[in-house]
Amino acid sequence: MCIHALSAGRCLSVGGALCRIFQRTYCPDRHRHTIFALSSGHGKCGVAVIRTSGPVSGAALLRLTGRKELPQPRRITLSKITDPISGESLDRGLVLWFPGPQSFTGEDCTEFHVHGGPAVTTGVLQALGRLPGLQLAEAGEFTKRAFQNKKLDLTEVEGLGDLIHAETEAQRRQALRQMAGELGQLYNSWSQNLLRMLAHVEAYIDFSEDDNVEEGVLSQVDVAVKLLQNQIKLHLQDSRRGERLRSGIQVVLAGPTNAGKSSLLNTMCQRPAAIVSPVAGTTRDVVEAALNIGGYPVVLSDTAGLRETEDNIEQEGMRRTRERLDQADLVVAVMDSAELSRELSSSDGGSWNIMQGCLKNMIALPSDNSMLQPRPCILALNKVDLLEPTAQERLLVACKDTELIQACLLSCRTGEGLEGFLNLLKENLENMCGNPLVGAPSLTQTRHRLHLTSCLEALARYHHYRDQDLVLAAEELRTAQRHLGKITGKVGAEEILDIIFQDFCIGK
Repeated sequence: MCIHALSAGRCLSVGGALCRIFQRTYCPDRHRHTIFALSSGHGKCGVAVIRTSGPVSGAALLRLTGRKELPQPRRITLSKITDPISGESLDRGLVLWFPGPQSFTGEDCTEFHVHGGPAVTTGVLQALGRLPGLQLAEAGEFTKRAFQNKKLDLTEVEGLGDLIHAETEAQRRQALRQMAGELGQLYNSWSQNLLRMLAHVEAYIDFSEDDNVEEGVLSQVDVAVKLLQNQIKLHLQDSRRGERLRSGIQVVLAGPTNAGKSSLLNTMCQRPAAIVSPVAGTTRDVVEAALNIGGYPVVLSDTAGLRETEDNIEQEGMRRTRERLDQADLVVAVMDSAELSRELSSSDGGSWNIMQGCLKNMIALPSDNSMLQPRPCILALNKVDLLEPTAQERLLVACKDTELIQACLLSCRTGEGLEGFLNLLKENLENMCGNPLVGAPSLTQTRHRLHLTSCLEALARYHHYRDQDLVLAAEELRTAQRHLGKITGKVGAEEILDIIFQDFCIGK
């Protein structure tokens, strides 16, 4: 009788409810297992969220709560939670029922909101694990199912991952915008344009001899391809703003020994992150610290001082300094203002010229980036507390005369000038990353850049084959569309799924 009532949708008894779950479980198109995991953070907390997804989610909810019927969808229900095997009470908490496809994963889902003590969460997880058809989720498996059920495309998945890991306001804004689908919509619109171009070219190949294709259709495709090329090139010429914002802007403190680089690092970190000593050459290795400056993520690196030395260990430290300078997005050149002031006042000015050459070497990009603009540099003139006001003014004027406009005076000992230095640093970060809420959505992943570059190469080959072999030209349009599809997961996504989802935590 329950099976008959099930088909009519009138199951009112606990047997009827379980029959409905039975149908969800063993229906041929719902063959996958059900997963469960702790979705909130580990450790002691006020409330912990345990989530399930899959065909037996509803049955699991009934077993743990002892209810006869599933609660209303997406309505919070207070319920006693017990171990279905032993009957022992585990907690009193809130439960929610999300029948598919109107859920995060597109499958039947449940959530148990319980007290966040380790004993409670462990007890509920163990109770779920003893039920047939349930198994512990792998990292990112809930989101992976949402992708597989077309609830999210890959750019939205990556945006969700970035939102979970966001540590600054700017990162949160950029991730939220990508998770909302703006980047995916941009790539999908380009893919649709390519699909239309491909259809026109193939129609010309198949039907042009029958005079069933309008004249000038290939010329229209040529114009559309060039327009798309320009749009993609403009999208790629973003100075890696989105990628910098996502992974952190590399700011390197560099300069001669004993200029105060480690002191500046400790001052900015507000903790003794690096050893400070009056002995020149104390720092031998790169010391990193992650900071939030004005809402922008910064990876700040203190490096070994640059000077002539016969010490092998110090030479290795300077090699690492130059290596880190090659990777820098912004260089903070730290100099001893008292020493520079003396050199500026000397008759020959030789050391002043050497200082300028040192700065140019720090600003210069690696040879493979020679086409880009020189990286920004801030000249931080430290130990200003040792200078008279007139000497300070003369030093700033000299810096401006040598086109080192971004120069500031500061003292790590007294704190003088630090606010101005941080404001100048924040302005540079804003210029490099921009406002993630303004303009077109930014490129955020290296794989996006690689696929877009490959798409451009395919479009260039289209022009090459256009007058030689139209079939090959059409194939290049298909290749270009395939690369766009790989970004959003519409084409050939299997090989990159594991890479994307492995960075998610268990329960997401």
